[in-house]
Formats: sequence, structure tokens, C-alpha cells
Amino acid sequence: MTSTPAGPANAPNPAAVARRAVISTDRLTKTFSHAGVQQHVLRNLDLTIYAGDFTVIMGPSGAGKSTLLYALSGMDTPTLGTITFDGEDISGYSPDKLAVFRRRRCGFVFQQIHLLDALSLLDNVMAVGLLTGRRGDVRRRAADLFERVGLDEATRRKFPAMISGGEAQRAAVVRAMINDPAVLFADEPTGQLNSEFGQRVLDLLSMLHDDGQTVVMVTHDLRSALRGNRILYLRDGAIHGELDLGVYRPERVTAAQERHVRHVRHDQLTGFLAEMGW
Repeated sequence: MTSTPAGPANAPNPAAVARRAVISTDRLTKTFSHAGVQQHVLRNLDLTIYAGDFTVIMGPSGAGKSTLLYALSGMDTPTLGTITFDGEDISGYSPDKLAVFRRRRCGFVFQQIHLLDALSLLDNVMAVGLLTGRRGDVRRRAADLFERVGLDEATRRKFPAMISGGEAQRAAVVRAMINDPAVLFADEPTGQLNSEFGQRVLDLLSMLHDDGQTVVMVTHDLRSALRGNRILYLRDGAIHGELDLGVYRPERVTAAQERHVRHVRHDQLTGFLAEMGW
């Protein structure tokens, strides 16, 4: 099923002209064993993630969504099959080599924000950036990113216990972006935020995507999924459907046009999910 563009805010995917694969899998399989019983979470899955896309992975609980995200990002290793990331087969990497790979190539935003309580927001970000960069360069990039997400210098000096959930998640996005990742992975990033703070985080992810950042997000939330241009439906460890929504750019249209586009996208997504049996 493919969506029909609904105007400038629902523009065709800019990567569609010359799509470059940043991640691809070949017969990706992940099996867990519990009490002698094997559970096949991912089953011979072939998938391509394209540079510049905002790919959303949806599906019922237990479908393997987070397992897939962790495998694609090198946080977990497959039981069988291969994962190629920017031309490198990472599926056979040692744990140490995977750790280096993740620091250099991946950014992560989780439902649990995982900021270190004993460090300020700035120091949380610096601690990650200094793993791969020089202090002066990291500090300048951190300042630029904090400014872009709307966290002023006074807020950057605060500790996690002193700020709101929305501010903490925006700081977590800065931390995820500090090493200029090839792919930003997000696992239910608004799951513990109220509507207002969740909207701000989604606006931030849309802004990063509009700047060319490749994003892969797992979510159950329709509001969050509408920000993607590509929706994948996962069931029983395999891709059962795909929807092209077009790129979401509400800032380029009037408020009335944006409401119309959002309504059209919502209808397209809910229709697709109904077909998938969601």
C-alpha cells in the first residue's frame, strides 16, 4: 500500500531519486532459548534502511520490534543471517568492536532516558562525545545542538532531577546526536512523556530528519508514527507490509493545510494498520 502525497507538507521522499542503502539485512534471524524451548523472534528477515528516511517500525506486542532495532544498531547480534551497515558486515563483530562501532556510527534515544543523575546535562553529553572527539570540538557541537533543541545555557548546567521529562528527553537527543551518527535509533521515545513534551520531542526528530538525518523509530503511538515517511509493519518476526507516507513538513504550509495533511496521513496510516490486523 502506498500513500498519495497531499501537498507540500506531505512531500515525496527526497531520497527516492537515488536511494542509498545504509543498513541491509539478509535472512536475519534471532532466536532465544528459555527453559529448553526456542523462541524465534526474528525469522529470515530481509530489510533495507535507506539514508535520509524516517523509518517507523510498528506491530503488535511481541512482534520483535525492539529486537530488530537492537540488531540493526549492533546492540545485539543475530543468531543467523547478516547485517550490513554502510558496506560493513557487522554481524560477526566481537563485543568490543561492536561497542566502538556503536559509538561512532549510531545514536540512541530510548523510552527510559538514562541520563546520569550525578552529571549535569552538558556533562552527560560531553561524556559520550569525548569517547570519539576532542574536547573543544565536542563542546562546540554540544552548544550548537543544545541551542537547536531549545535548552539554554542555564538549563544545560542543571542535573536531571532538576528538569522536566521533556527537557530530559531533548537532552537525550543531544547526547544521541553528539557524535554525528549515521543513523539515529529511537525506541518509544515519547512513551513516558505527556502530550506537550512528547510533541516537542517529535518536532525535534522531524527537524533532524528534515536536515537529512536517517531515523529508525519503534513505536505503538499513532501520533509518533505519523512523523515517518516509511512505515514497516512487523508481525511474528517478519515484515508483513510497508506504507509510504511521504515526508512530513508542516512548517512549510499554513495551519489549515497542515491540519488537512495530518488528517489525510492519519487516514492513510489507520487504513494500512487495519489491513495489517493491528
